[in-house]
Amino acid sequence: MIFLYLLGIFVGMLLPIQTSVNSRLSQFTRSSFYASTISFAVGTLCLLILNLIINPHVFTTSFFSGQTFNYTWFVGGLLGVIFLTGNLLLLPRLGAALTVVITVTGQILMGVVIDTFGLFGASQQQFTFFKAIGIIFLIFGILLMNYVPNRKIHHKTNSNFILWLAIGLVFGSAPPIQTTINSALAQQTHSSIFASLVSFTIGTTALFILTLLFNRTLKIRITHDVLGRIKPVYFIGGMLGMAFVTANIILMPFLGAALTTIVAMLGQMIMGIIIDHFGLMGSPKNKITARKVCGLICIAIGIILLRLF
Repeated sequence: MIFLYLLGIFVGMLLPIQTSVNSRLSQFTRSSFYASTISFAVGTLCLLILNLIINPHVFTTSFFSGQTFNYTWFVGGLLGVIFLTGNLLLLPRLGAALTVVITVTGQILMGVVIDTFGLFGASQQQFTFFKAIGIIFLIFGILLMNYVPNRKIHHKTNSNFILWLAIGLVFGSAPPIQTTINSALAQQTHSSIFASLVSFTIGTTALFILTLLFNRTLKIRITHDVLGRIKPVYFIGGMLGMAFVTANIILMPFLGAALTTIVAMLGQMIMGIIIDHFGLMGSPKNKITARKVCGLICIAIGIILLRLF
């Protein structure tokens, strides 16, 4: 079981790296949608190759003739795109810190709802008083990690701001649902890697359509005034995303939707702190503070309460 937690934390740590890499790529594509499309396409290609090597039978007519094509084949990939698009919409309206807080809160709450009611084929888990306390610790830890001074948000106390907070909760609910649905598809097809391929293929297709609608060009600049020439490393975001999605599909039946989401979230925050502290990948240095350490401790306590009780 310890290995599963470590795996969840490790793949969670890949997401901030993926975000940084995709951010660099977007400087050459001049479009976040286009950069995400390329990232998803690279992940899809890698998963296609893996399936051809490990699961060649999934490309046979006999395999598909034995499948029941339902929402699990299509919704998982679309939810990933919805979450990505939602963050693009929320960031300029709420700021980076509040976007993280509200979407992660949505992930935690939806993960608990899925586990409590056994939604989308998930195993049902009883909701207890200690789990409620664990959620409070988690949210408090997240707030400590992403503290925004009152002077920065005081002017936003209007109905539109509250509406965008509510929308953020809705967008945040997408990843746990996506993981649960992808896990259900993996159980149906008996292959986590194939389920990831289906999810990435749907996501790539949706993002490609969005790119054509909003960007209307598929040109990529070879050089950038600040970053110089484009580097191959800027295209590895899809491989990192592939590892994250596939690992979550594997972890979901063992940890449940809530814990799978929370453990990955802990990994994201740890790597985010490391990147900020050392100024990695061109980000400005932002030293570790006692407040952030306390936030991580609160999150760890919340995870323990959710797991043991």
